Amino acid sequence: MTISLQLPDDAERRLHEAARRLNVPVQELAAAAVRDLLTQPAPDFETAATRVLEKNHELYRRLA
Repeated sequence: MTISLQLPDDAERRLHEAARRLNVPVQELAAAAVRDLLTQPAPDFETAATRVLEKNHELYRRLA
């Protein structure tokens, strides 16, 4: 899929600088950033997981 987007000048400059620093093409860096964003767990999942871990902390300690 090809996507075209407009970035503010400062964001474009920083993207190019980061790509140059990492020695990767700008397009690959932008695609990696989008993939990272899309693979992050949803905040509600993290909240629920934290709640379960805290609730069962003693049980997990005993099982270890």
